Amino acid sequence: MDLAYFHLIDRITDLNLGEKTIAVEAQVPQQSTIFEGHFPGYPLMPGVLLIESMAQTSGWLLIALMKFERMPFLAAVKEAKMRTFVTPGELLSIEASIVHEGSGYAMTQAKVSVGGKLRCNATITFGIAAFPNADLRGHMEAMASRIGFPQQMIAHG
Repeated sequence: MDLAYFHLIDRITDLNLGEKTIAVEAQVPQQSTIFEGHFPGYPLMPGVLLIESMAQTSGWLLIALMKFERMPFLAAVKEAKMRTFVTPGELLSIEASIVHEGSGYAMTQAKVSVGGKLRCNATITFGIAAFPNADLRGHMEAMASRIGFPQQMIAHG
């Protein structure tokens, strides 16, 4: 996890296109300037970054289902619940599944757990659009390789 660059997913641990599910891991760093302000003397992972980690996880699932032909963009977060704190150094298990897809939108259910205990969850809606340019698509393909995205799912054609 690299908070400064919003790289909140370290590796894909499971991707099941038939069941439309994904699981990833992300190691919260021990040190980050974010923790200096959130909160001094009691560092906590900001809830908005937990939501972003669920959105990124969901996004990789959608990209896989669309075989890198289109890209999801965050449209809405519903029923986000922060159940307890996430602290520096914890290993996050993040899962997402498709609830609905169609008409240019997709909706996922996602959750973050640590050691099998639920820390937060949300329903997330995405707009689906063409990649706006080749540079972004290339960046996403490079990121996919970095996090262990199954290369056979990137195959164009």
